[in-house]
Formats: sequence, structure tokens, C-alpha cells
Amino acid sequence: MEVVTGVLTGLVFKLGKLLVGEYNLQKGVKGEIMFLQPELQSMQGALKEISKAPSDELDHQDRIWASEVRELSYDIEDSIDMFVVRCEGGQQLLAAPDGMRGFIDRSLDLLTRFRVRRQVAMDIRDIKRRVIEARERREAYKIDGVGGARPDVVDPRLLAHYTAVTELVGIDDARDELIKVLTDDGSQEASKQHGRVVSIVGCGGLGKTTLANVVYQKIRTQFDCWAFVSVSQTPDMRRLFEGILSELGKDINEETRDVRHFIDAIGKFLQTKRYCIVIDDIWDISVWKMIRCALPDNMGGYVIITTTRNFKVAEEIGGAYSMKALCHESSRKLFYTRIFGNEEKYKCPDEHLTEVSHRILNKCAGVPLAIITIASLLANKARDKMEWLEVYNSIGTGLEDSTDVENMRKILAYSYYDLKYHLRVCLLYLSMFPEDYPITKNHLIWMWIAEGFVQCEQGKSLFELGECYFNELINTSMIQPVYDRHEAMIEHCRVHDMVLEVIRSLSNEDNFVTILNNEHSTSSQSKMFRRLSLQNSVVHLASPFPSTSMLQVRSVITFSSALDQMPALASFRVLRVLNLKGSYLPQGCDLKHLGNLFHLRYLGLGRTYTNELPEEIGNLRYLQTLDVVGSYIGSLPSTVVQLRHLMCLCVDQNTRVPNGIGRLTALEELSTLYTCDESTDIPEELCHLTELRVLELFFWNNTLEKSLVACLCKLRKIQSLVIWASGGEYNFDAWVAPRHVQRLQLQSCWFSRLPDWMNPSPLGLSFLWINVRELRQEDLETLGRLPALRHLYLKLDHEKLKIPRRFIVGACSFPCLVECRLLGFMGAVFFHQGAMIKLRNLSLTLYARDVREIMASSDGVQGVIIYFRSGGANEMEVEKAKAAVVASTTETIYEWTLNCIQQQKKWMMMWCKEIHIDELGKRFNMNGIQTRGSKRNSYVFPLLIRCK
Repeated sequence: MEVVTGVLTGLVFKLGKLLVGEYNLQKGVKGEIMFLQPELQSMQGALKEISKAPSDELDHQDRIWASEVRELSYDIEDSIDMFVVRCEGGQQLLAAPDGMRGFIDRSLDLLTRFRVRRQVAMDIRDIKRRVIEARERREAYKIDGVGGARPDVVDPRLLAHYTAVTELVGIDDARDELIKVLTDDGSQEASKQHGRVVSIVGCGGLGKTTLANVVYQKIRTQFDCWAFVSVSQTPDMRRLFEGILSELGKDINEETRDVRHFIDAIGKFLQTKRYCIVIDDIWDISVWKMIRCALPDNMGGYVIITTTRNFKVAEEIGGAYSMKALCHESSRKLFYTRIFGNEEKYKCPDEHLTEVSHRILNKCAGVPLAIITIASLLANKARDKMEWLEVYNSIGTGLEDSTDVENMRKILAYSYYDLKYHLRVCLLYLSMFPEDYPITKNHLIWMWIAEGFVQCEQGKSLFELGECYFNELINTSMIQPVYDRHEAMIEHCRVHDMVLEVIRSLSNEDNFVTILNNEHSTSSQSKMFRRLSLQNSVVHLASPFPSTSMLQVRSVITFSSALDQMPALASFRVLRVLNLKGSYLPQGCDLKHLGNLFHLRYLGLGRTYTNELPEEIGNLRYLQTLDVVGSYIGSLPSTVVQLRHLMCLCVDQNTRVPNGIGRLTALEELSTLYTCDESTDIPEELCHLTELRVLELFFWNNTLEKSLVACLCKLRKIQSLVIWASGGEYNFDAWVAPRHVQRLQLQSCWFSRLPDWMNPSPLGLSFLWINVRELRQEDLETLGRLPALRHLYLKLDHEKLKIPRRFIVGACSFPCLVECRLLGFMGAVFFHQGAMIKLRNLSLTLYARDVREIMASSDGVQGVIIYFRSGGANEMEVEKAKAAVVASTTETIYEWTLNCIQQQKKWMMMWCKEIHIDELGKRFNMNGIQTRGSKRNSYVFPLLIRCK
């Protein structure tokens, strides 16, 4: 139903534009539009009420009416869009020639516009008739928006309170870790002098309530009083506070009290007592703030444990504890225990089922709810491999009916129905993507915008709003973030298989997405397609479905290696998103008809082996995103500069852009712009693109240095700037970065010293690649205060540094840094305890004598990776440094020489096989990381010290 709500919001806005626009509508048509506006607003209000309840709780007549309004809304929007495109000359965007030919063209255009206005008048009258019929039908059948009284259903989350401790698997480590957080020294006795607040956060089904209950049962007897209460999505605060008082053992004498009296009563009762309280399943921070008013900060000591699915709520509460998924061993134990009981000590008694069990567990990804749900299905089946494979294949494509599966769906659906309407539509769009598919964040947001899911708000661009939607979905644990290789920025997202199963089911109910593959289709052929997802290796799209089925399609995304019998592009009358990325187009698919897709907003042709774009692409006046990265297109046609609504242009260094790109003043994202031709005045063109947020440049011409820097100074909305430069070094002292910059990667661009705009620190800067001629200790401290910095590449000009200098990385500096490369340093770098607490990768360039000094001062360093470069230091110095490393490490396994082809220099690498990070972490204040090799339990500490 939220799909309809979102469409109607846009429809009311578009109808208003028709009234004020210069479309010369007939007087009677304007009156009918004025009639439609309040009617549609009333429908929208009714649908909002309906969408508050899950579809299975709605009356049958409600669902029929909502479905009718959904199709009606789509048809109205399509009619309006087609009318606007035709009236604005969508079919004749190129300037008409002069002379008799031009006169004839203009006369035909006027005639066409007259016919279009007459057609839209007929369409509006037909729409009015259908709207009136829908209203009368609603009144005739007395549709009230919600179903009648339904029997109370048991909340499946209650089962977590009554699960026997002996049945819990994989909870011990998390329980002990959380108890350690709640106590002073990791003992089982809670603090008697201080209060502790911990918020357990994670997605639905991860076991937050179970963990909170286990800890609660373990420590509650150490307190004077205790309580465990659950918060619903729409809590009755009076009943909630009554529940707290009842759990605390406090009698409630008065029958009628307001919330304020309950808060006062609870606070007074707890003021002199040590208490332990669990508040389970908080959805909104305002609810927590009201509860917190009743829980005093007394001197006796207290423990408050909360659970939530929202990371933002957890951070507001404080003491956020991120719930981890089960490891494979615990997942296996839980799975087999549920199916076979305690047989064979958690082993599968049937060897032929072991392989399929492993595949099922991989699907469940360590989520206890998913494991228990699938295991419950299998427990009632024969121990037959084919039956188990059938269940495995059903995961993500429609699980069979059972109480356990229904409970799982309900738990996940709680999060879905708690979302705002616009977020629900955005989440449903993710059902277009296959299981375990890494969805590129930026491309997803541009598709949302193309579909019209992101509505304008004053003061923010559409992409910034879409990014807010994306972050909200992450905060509610509905999607999982995937960082780039530097772990500096979120680059992709994934959808857990179980969440995908739920949103696919909801999407199918609303005819939102149709998935076509070799095995099945999620929609019947009789339905009108709205969005198509092609997910098999070879798609025979034209044969089973007539071209008329494609007339109303709004999005087509392919995940196929080949498309066979692709329908003519003219079949897609209202197509907004066409993403063929990674698909080999058949010979019959002629892209010259792209120019007829007047409604197209998003075009993705990356890795399609296409070598040319037609000139007619200039007809796509509403195109917002054009992505041809990885294609064989040598140059974009000159008509691209006519795309005045284009906001995102993605090319690579193999594709040249035409002159006149400065006319694309709506551009917000441009990558990768390549220039090596002195006659091309790229800087002057870029000066006009003042809306740019993301810019990636590759240039091979140092004569452009001054003009490029002057141009970049005018681009004050830049958030991400990547420059790849060759042919020399470029002075960037004159450039000042915007305060909201998030990513800077300036290869071959040098600053004389750390620029002044670094202090005060840019709060959002998470990735920094910077080259400076000279660095002072206070400059390093300035960098250490960057609150969001996760990746740092800092290179000094060692030729300018005549005197070796020591640097100190102070405690509490670089709080979020994950990866660090410090190159060109002449002198030792010392790390105080508490610095770079999240660091995983560190690379340094040091002198051999400094290596000896560092190793001599460290206590029990247990592993380090060191590159020794021949040259600079004499052989004796290098050997002494190597000896110092060997003496300070527990076990040196490998030693070999690496050839550096570019510099023609040799390096020697010493690698400790296994690193235990306790002592090394104390010295260098870093965490170990697991290797990506076969030994999953081995840890490598990637400290790279290049010795001159």
C-alpha cells in the first residue's frame, strides 16, 4: 500500500504543475484537474491509514480497493508524463531548420500539440470517471481502512524469554563480554558504585532479546530490585510504566494515574536502591528519553540494558553493543541440535546431508532466527537429500508455509512496517536485485531518484536526500553496509536473504517487481508489468510475453550474461530506468532507438561491449544518469551536451567527452574525466559545473596546473575529489577544500605544508591522500584530530628533509583510523598507548637504525612485516635491523626478496607466520586482522616498515 501512497504524493504535485504550467489546457480540463486534486488527497489519507497494518490484517475489500487505486495511480502518472513530454516537444528536441522545411516542421508541431491537448482532455475525463467509481465503490462496501476485530496473536519474540539456558548455543562469549562491560573488572559481580547503560543493537532475529535475558538472569540477584519490560512500536506509556512498577514488586494502589505520576513513583522507589532494568525493543529515541526520566542516577549503582534495531537510537542511548552473528561452529551446533536433538554431539548423523547443511548455513549467515526457522522445517521432513535441497532452493524465493516461517516473517516485518512510507518504497526496490548481490550505493540512489521515490525538500539536493534514505535503512538494520577496500567509505550494500524473502513477498503482492529467470517468474503473465528484473544467464524475453506487456514498464535491470530476443526499445513507452550493465546485447538490439525513450532518467550501459552511442541520445531531455564505465565507447556523441537535466555522468579514461560539457550545469557527479590534449580547455568548462559533489580527474598536462586549481576553488560543493596526475608534480597550495569534503585523493599534487583549512578539522573527512613537502609535529596532531578519518596516505618529500625528525602519535589521536601509510619520514615514529585504536593496516618508511631503536624499546613484539630496500643503508645496518626484528619477534618463518619493477630496487620481506596481538597491540595500539587465506584462525599484523 505504501507504493500507492508514494505515487499519489507525486501525482498531487504533478497535477498542480499542470494548472500553473504553460500548457494551454482547455478550461473544462482545468476544472476537472481541480476536482481530482482533493479526491486524490483523500485517497492518499485513506491509504496511509491502511498501510499502518500488515496486509494479512486488512479486510479483503480494503485490499481490493487499494489494488484498484494503485493501478489507477500508475495510469494517471503515465498519462501526465506523456502529455508533458509531448507538449514540451519531446519528439522534436533538435532545433528546426530555417526556410520552408522549418515552417512545415513548426506547423506540424502545432498540429501535434493540438491533438495531444485533445487527447489529454479525454484521458483526464476518463480518469475522473474511474476516480468517482473508486470512491463510490469504497462508500458502497463501507471500507474503513482496517479490518474488523481480530484475535490477539502471540508475539513470537516472547519465546526468547522462556528458552531454557541449556538450549542456547553460541551465547556464552557474548554474555561474558557484555557482563564484562557492565562490571568494573570482568568479575561476575556488578559495580556497586557506578551506573552502567548498555544498548544491544542489531537486525531482527539476531538474538538481542535472548542475550539481554541471559545477562539479566545472570546478574539480577546482585541488585535490590529488577525488571524486564518490552516496548512495542506504538507503546502505551501508561501500561509500560505500570509494567515496570509491577516487575519491581511495587504495589499500584491508584487505578487512574497519568504518566507523570508513574515517572515520579518509579523514580522515588528506585532512588535509594540498586536496580537492574532491561528495556527490550526500543524503536524511537523519544520513548527512551521518557523512560530515562523515571530511572534515577543514584549512588548505589544500577544497570540498564536496552535492545534496539536502530543504530542511531543505540548511539543516543549510549554504550552501543553491536550484536554479532553466530560463527560457523555455533551455527552448525544450533542447526543440528534443533533437527536431531543431542544426537552424535552436534554432528550430522547422515553424511550425505552434510554438504547441503553447509550450504543452508551459508544462506542463514549466522542469524539464529533464520537457522532455527529452517531447521524447524527440516525437523519434520525425512532425512532425504533431495527434500533438503528443495528447502535450500526455496530460501529467498518463497519458503513453504509453516508456523516457524510465519513467525520469522512477522519478526522481520515489524521493522518493515515501522519504516516511513518513502523508505518502504525504496526498500521494496531492492527486490530487483539477486541474492547476495553487492548493490552499488550511488547507482541505487540515482535509480530511486529516476523512479521518483525521492521527493524534493528545501535546502537539500535529491541525491543528498536519497543518501539520507540509504543511511536510515542501514540504521534500522534493513540493509547491510559494505565498505570500500580501504574501509573508508560505504560503497555498496547487501540485503540479507531472509529480509529479501520478506520484501520480495510484499513486492509481489503489490505487483511492484517482476523477476524473470530460468526457473520461475514472480508474477503471472496476465499482470501488467511495472518493473522487470532479468536474473538468469540467458533471457528469452520476447517469446513468452507480448510487447503490450512492456508498455507500462518503468524499470528494467539485467543481471544476465546474455540477452536473447530483447524486445524493441520502442515497446517501453514509459521506461525510466534501463540498466543493462554487464550484459552482452544481442545483435538485434539496436541502440539507435534509445532516442525514443523520452521518459528515461537512468541509462546504464557499462560492460555491455557497446562501442557507440547514437546521436539521438540528445533527445533524452529528462536523462539524469548516464553510466558507460567499462564499455568500448571511445567518445560520447556531441549531442550529450543537450542533456540539461543530467546529474551523474560516469565514464572512464577510455571514453572522451565532447567540448561543451560546461553546459551540463545540473551535473553533481562526474568521473573519470580524462584530458591530455592541450587544446581542450577542460578547466574553463569545469568552472560552470558549480553543482558538482563528486569529481574524478585524470590529466597528463602540467600546463593546466594554475587554471585547474583556480577552477577547483570555484567548486564549493565538492565532497569527493580524486585527481590522478602524470607528467610532473602539481602545486596545490592555492586550493582550499570545502568544509564538507569527505574524500580527498590527490596523487602527484603537493602542498608546501599541511594546508590551513585542515584546522579546524573538516568533520566529515574519512579518506585523505595528501602529499606535503614538510610536516611539523603540530601538523600530525591536527590530522590526529580528524574525527571521521578512516584512511590516511601521507607522503613527505624526503629530499627536502635534511635533518631526521621524530614524530609522536599521541594517545586518543586518529580515533577512527583503519588504514595508514606514512611515507618519506626521516626518523622514527612513536605511538603512544591509545593512539589509532581501530588501526588494521600500517605502512611506514624508516631508516634501518630507527627499526633497531623501535624494536629495542618494545616488549615482546610478536610479529611484524618488514620490507628492507637495498641502497641508502649499508649492508651491516640492514643486517643489524633484521637481527633486532628477529630478537623481538617470537617466530620468523619466511624471508625472501621482492623485485620492485617500477623503481628497479630490491626489497626483502620478513613475515611472522602467526601474530598474537596482545603485546604488539600494547606497543603499536592496533587490532589484528584475519588473513584471507585458508588458515582462518591465523592473524597477520600488517605493519610494513620500509627501511632506507
